[in-house]
Amino acid sequence: MKNSVSDFLPQSYLIPLLGVLLLLVLWLVYRHFYTDRRSFDAVIKTIAYERLSDLVIAKMDEGEIHIEHLLLTAQGLLVLDVKEVDGIVFGSDKMQDWTVIGKERRYTFANPQPALYDRIAAVSNIVRQVPVTGRVLFLDGADFTKGVPDLVCNLDELQKEFGDSDKTGAAARVDAFKPHWEQLRSQARVDETFSNRRRRAPVIRD
Repeated sequence: MKNSVSDFLPQSYLIPLLGVLLLLVLWLVYRHFYTDRRSFDAVIKTIAYERLSDLVIAKMDEGEIHIEHLLLTAQGLLVLDVKEVDGIVFGSDKMQDWTVIGKERRYTFANPQPALYDRIAAVSNIVRQVPVTGRVLFLDGADFTKGVPDLVCNLDELQKEFGDSDKTGAAARVDAFKPHWEQLRSQARVDETFSNRRRRAPVIRD
């Protein structure tokens, strides 16, 4: 005859025990999400002199376009799209959809490069005298085993590429970019829909 947990523990202990286990699970999940967010913010602080998130600006042709993160760096303005996926990622510049093979599921998402190019073009149209580039940032958990597509990076690569050891020279360049940054800020608006969603979620997901 099989014994259950209730055979060894008094009923009065079961509910507190389940409560402790639930709190432990919630803490582990929170620590995972918080660590990712803290690492992201820490890297951004090392490369960005100013940062705007969830802004909306005019598109090149008509309408508006959402910018997830726009950073003022010593190299110019950086449009940043952030993705969090967990698994092996198969993608290339010419593929319309990229595939993620995780431990529990397999799924696809649209190639993020075309949308990034549109965002770069929209920003460049406003600040025409400042270098503008963009990156699709994949947080820890993504593994590109078959090669990394153009404009894709992880946190370490982002910090290495846009960090600047020459603080004096970097500050001078940033000062030259500042009027153009303020010009863009004056023409942008914050999208509260995306901002509220980000406040509720500790990480940015695809």
